[in-house]
This record gives sequence, structure tokens and C-alpha cells, in this order.
Amino acid sequence: MDKDDVIDTLNELIEVSKDGEYGFRTSAEYLRDPNIKQRFMQHADECARAAAELQPYVAERGGDPEDTGSTAGALHRGWVALKGKLSGYSDLQILEETERGEDKAVATYRVCLGKGLPDPLRSIVETQFHGVQRNHAEVRALREQARMGAR
Repeated sequence: MDKDDVIDTLNELIEVSKDGEYGFRTSAEYLRDPNIKQRFMQHADECARAAAELQPYVAERGGDPEDTGSTAGALHRGWVALKGKLSGYSDLQILEETERGEDKAVATYRVCLGKGLPDPLRSIVETQFHGVQRNHAEVRALREQARMGAR
């Protein structure tokens, strides 16, 4: 990978991390279960740290580090808010939408890892990817529990 490819890849990961941060915070606002709300705020903080961890590597390569999420992420958060308002903000529906956001994060990390990042960046991104996978698995399990409770 050349320098510009590394910058673009890292910025893509920063953007998806910021989307995760904002998405977890937005979802937490609408959740009724205080335990899930607390977990989502912790995940938001983890996503913020992931973005902050990658930003210096972009700067040291002469790039301009992303500091916001994507347009698609903003649209998804708007959809979560609208859907929540229309559905009365059920935890199940918020969890379903959050899982969709985490599906994108997992896919983005997987693609970026396949691009051949140089070490030590690859190690950092792999560690972050494991965190994204854990978040996704937790959201999926919470969604399944909510589904079972809704029956």
C-alpha cells in the first residue's frame, strides 16, 4: 500500500468508528433499559477511542484525519430517531437498527484489513476489529433477548 492508500483506509476506519460512537450515543438516548443504555454509552466511548487512536497515524503520513462520521451514518441515525418516534422507541427496534450499523462496521473493518495495511497499523486495526466484533455480538444477543421478551 502506498501512503495515500494507507491514509484513505485509516480515514475510512475513523469515519466508521465515529459513526459507531454517534450511533451508540443516539441509540442510548432512546433505549428504556438502563443497563443496555449504559453498555451503549461504553461502546460509544470505545468507538471514540478507536478513532482517536488512528488519527495520529493519518497526520504523521501527511493526511488530514477524519473527525466526523459519514453521511450514510448520519442518515442512519436520523432513521433510528424517526423509527423510534414512530414505534414509541421500543428497545427491540432500536437494537435492530443498531445491529444494522454494526453490520456495516464489521464489513468495513474486514475489507480494510484485506487491503494489506503495514505493521504496526495492521495490529492496531486487528485489535479494533475484535472490539467491533464483540460489540456486534453483544448487540445481536441483546436484540435476540428483546425478541424473545416481545413474544
